[in-house]
Amino acid sequence: MNLVTLLPFIVLIGAMFLMTRSAKKKQQAAAQMRDHLVPGTGVRTIGGMYATVKEIGDDTLTLEVAPGVHAIYAKNAIGAVLEDAEYNRIVHGITDDPTSDTPVVPDDASSLTADAADEPGKTDLTKDQGEAPKLDLGKKDEPKGDAPQDGGTDGKTDGEAGAK
Repeated sequence: MNLVTLLPFIVLIGAMFLMTRSAKKKQQAAAQMRDHLVPGTGVRTIGGMYATVKEIGDDTLTLEVAPGVHAIYAKNAIGAVLEDAEYNRIVHGITDDPTSDTPVVPDDASSLTADAADEPGKTDLTKDQGEAPKLDLGKKDEPKGDAPQDGGTDGKTDGEAGAK
């Protein structure tokens, strides 16, 4: 046989070998991570739930998913073991550094709509300084009198029912 004929088979076998090798490495790393679990460690399950390890069995873990709520999971269901700082940041919202560089986002929009008079140096761009007051095009109240306005008609125009 010719070397050119065997080259595609050699490349295919090499690619399969590399793919299975990387998959084995990932499986070994996951197994090692699960073997190094200790009670009190924060974990994330493959379903995305955050919990604390309470007890470790042969193939199962007892996780505390909420204060006083325990659930039994398979060790294979653990997606990641979290460091204490990361677990506290995600679950409890506790940060170690109170002076972080991230901007504070207000809970409501009241601070975003402050009047220009409250804060000097800020200009309201929605209003022109020389703009005349806007006209009110709404319907005005009719006069209270019982007498018709048009003289002899009783307030009805030509297109309405009952008009003369």
